[in-house]
Amino acid sequence: MSVHPSVSSVYPVSSPPASSVCGPAQAPGQAELLDFVRRTAANTELVSSLPLDPEGRTWVRLEGPGGSEAWLIGWPPGTGTGWHDHADSVGAFVTASGELKENSLAARLPSDGWRTLELTEGVDRERRLSAGNGRSFGQHHVHEVLNESTDRHAISVHAYYPPLPQIRRYSRTGQVLRLEQIERPEDWQ
Repeated sequence: MSVHPSVSSVYPVSSPPASSVCGPAQAPGQAELLDFVRRTAANTELVSSLPLDPEGRTWVRLEGPGGSEAWLIGWPPGTGTGWHDHADSVGAFVTASGELKENSLAARLPSDGWRTLELTEGVDRERRLSAGNGRSFGQHHVHEVLNESTDRHAISVHAYYPPLPQIRRYSRTGQVLRLEQIERPEDWQ
């Protein structure tokens, strides 16, 4: 899978007005991130401005709410992320166009100290997310996201808080999940 950043700029996206209450800003939770990605995915002008590559994913970074990290991502037909998690970040994503499939694990994995795990039966979950549909997730959520279309790009909006400290990538053979790589922000920005 090739990955091609399309633009290095950060694009502002309107957020709801700041609270009139003084004090430190509260960290955005899963519900706020999901609301943000839904509103952003509905911005047809922004979504249609994403350059699409026929061979590799493209993305632009967006300003998310409350210091969160957000991305607009283009998915060519037949592309995916592979199994991964977002470490200590919570997140949300919504499909803006096309359809994405998310395979996930309904089990909390240990955050550190392992290289190989045997998964129990019944932990696999599958979601098909057409345009306008998405989900939020908690820390250490292990999943893969795929565009299984053979002829159509998909576009999605993602947000994470705190900004991604790392992404752990896994391989999977049957019920065996193996930690393969740990990426840091400098690896994908």
